[in-house]
Amino acid sequence: AHENTGLQSQPPPEEQNYGATAAHVRQGPFVSVSRTAPAKNKYLIAAVLCYANLINFMDWFIVPGILLDIQKYFKLSDGGTGLLQTVFILCYMLAAPIFGYLGDRCNRKIILGAGIFFWSSVTLGSSFISELYYWIFFLLRGLVGIGTASYSTIAPTIIADLFEEGKRTTMLSIFYIFIPVGSGLGYVLAAGMADATGDWRWAFRVTPCMGGVALVLLILLVPHRTQRRTAAHRALSISGTIRVAAEKPGVHRTAKTTWCQDVISLAKNWSFVWSSLGLTAMAFVTGALGMWVPVFLYRAQVVQGIVPPCLRESCNSSNSLIFGGITVGTGILGVTAGAEAARRLRKINNKADPLICATSMFISALCLYIALMVAQTNILSTFIFIALGELFLSVNWAVVTDILLYVVTPRRQSTAIALQILVSHLLGDAGSPYLIGTISHAIQDKNAHSFQWSFWSMQYSFIVCSFIGVCGGAFFLLTSFHIEEDRKEAER
Repeated sequence: AHENTGLQSQPPPEEQNYGATAAHVRQGPFVSVSRTAPAKNKYLIAAVLCYANLINFMDWFIVPGILLDIQKYFKLSDGGTGLLQTVFILCYMLAAPIFGYLGDRCNRKIILGAGIFFWSSVTLGSSFISELYYWIFFLLRGLVGIGTASYSTIAPTIIADLFEEGKRTTMLSIFYIFIPVGSGLGYVLAAGMADATGDWRWAFRVTPCMGGVALVLLILLVPHRTQRRTAAHRALSISGTIRVAAEKPGVHRTAKTTWCQDVISLAKNWSFVWSSLGLTAMAFVTGALGMWVPVFLYRAQVVQGIVPPCLRESCNSSNSLIFGGITVGTGILGVTAGAEAARRLRKINNKADPLICATSMFISALCLYIALMVAQTNILSTFIFIALGELFLSVNWAVVTDILLYVVTPRRQSTAIALQILVSHLLGDAGSPYLIGTISHAIQDKNAHSFQWSFWSMQYSFIVCSFIGVCGGAFFLLTSFHIEEDRKEAER
């Protein structure tokens, strides 16, 4: 792309859109996005957003890390326990479109700061609930979901505004590495605090302090002008340049559109639709695994005689610690490998991104199925194949988001991310923990109550995840049929 740094005029008022919106015209001088803010500042902003993303996902997975303790404390069945995470995800996904709308039109820094403060305060409050008021605990987890929705919807669009295409993919990869890293550390934190203090409630008292630090960093290091300017002056991140409108006759300007018009346009974007359904399958599998794998491993070990049944108030948390470590390691490796594979393969195949996602989903589904089949006889093999399954799931995180960012025009990106969050969680991990728990509970009710059937019920219910994983691979294959056309349309 060519640059004309001598002409850096401001767009007229009607062109100054909000949030992830960008002025996009057919004529006028070019200005490099990288010149709108010092490189050091951009990386500082990205670092703050990554740190907050770490805390975000640590909060998500504190509950699964001490699930046995919570289940015993509140005397919950498998179905009721699964509902705990479902409440969280339902509130999260229902709030996401609201924050997507606000993120495209309002000051994103204020929304992020309010969200961090809100979810940190509610997480702290949830550590003081008596066993007689389990419904309040459920309610507070739902409120945490609302707070985290404000962050997950808006933060990626800020990173997209800060960096050009090559750097954008790298920075988004780093940002999304903190999904599995934060998830894994949530298990480790929860299990570690429960072991160290003998009280699982302390697990909910650490991340609020970290959230306070994130809020201070956000206030101090993310200035309003840098954030607004990088968003308002960026056109297509594909080209890495923007076109600033000149006061000349005949210049084509981007018209503002309503939320309904944006939704209708996105529904006609087949790359966005199919990739969102592929992400939904990923979310379904990830949600079910994240909630139930430590419990499944514990039941497998009880059947094998490796560990005794948990009859104490504080149960053995080694499975949560190991699974947390696996999640961190496979997350870092998977996201990094996915981004690097995408970077290299795009040079030889324009459909590389959805094909990478499809392949990784098929392999992940196979690995998870093998893990389920060997669990009763070999716990080490189970850990290995679960790790491989998580590794190939993690390959897709940054790649899927990058697909969205280049097939959707910039002024609709916050709305697109919000809708993707809504769909992927509504049909994905909002229901999968509850569904797996309900199937397991139903199988147990129809058979004699025993440790063997307790294990088998969870094993049979988990097979659903392998089937959904195969469906996810098929959705990404369908994405590959439309990706080139939709990318060109977004560029136009």
